[in-house]
Amino acid sequence: MLSNMESKPTAAEASTALTDAEASRAALAGGIAIPSWFFTSLGAAIALQIGTTAAGAVAVTVWLLVGGVAVLAAVAGVQLARFRRLNGVWLGGFASRVVFGTGTVASVSYAAALGGAIWAAYGSRWWLAGLFSLAGGGAYALSGRRWLRTYRAEPAVHARGESAAWLAALGVVAAAGLALLLLNA
Repeated sequence: MLSNMESKPTAAEASTALTDAEASRAALAGGIAIPSWFFTSLGAAIALQIGTTAAGAVAVTVWLLVGGVAVLAAVAGVQLARFRRLNGVWLGGFASRVVFGTGTVASVSYAAALGGAIWAAYGSRWWLAGLFSLAGGGAYALSGRRWLRTYRAEPAVHARGESAAWLAALGVVAAAGLALLLLNA
C-alpha cells in the first residue's frame, strides 16, 4: 500500500494504513501479558523498601537504607526483563508509570506511606510503620494494575511515559535524598 515512497498515497490508502496501524496497536495492547507474581513482587519490594527506609532513618543504620533500595532495584530489574522476554516489546509508559512509580496514584501513595512509616517509626510504633509500609506497597501495586487496565482500554492515550530527561532528574533527586539519609545515618 504505502511501499512505493515515490508516489504520494491517496486519501483512501492513507486512511486504510492509519486504521490498520490503530487496529494493530489495539491488538498489541490487548495481548500484553504480565509475568506471574509481577504486581505482588513489586508491591512487596516497595513495602520492604518503605519499611527499611523508616527503620534505617530511626535506627541510623545505613545497611537498612541501602538494602531496601537494592532489593527494590533487583526486583524491578528482574520483572522488567521478564516482561520484555514474555512480550518481546517495551511498552511505552510501563516502566516509568508502573515500575518506577511516576504515575500520580503511585507517587502520592508512596510518599504518604513513606512519611507515615517514618513518623510511626520515630514514635516507636513499629506495628504502625509496618502497616504503612504494607499499605504503600499494596497501593503501588494496585496503581500499576490500574494503569495497565487504562492502557488496554486506550493505548494511544496512555502509551507515552516520561521523557528520559525527566526520569534522569527524578533519579538525581532520589539519589540526593538517599545520600542525605546516609549522611545523617
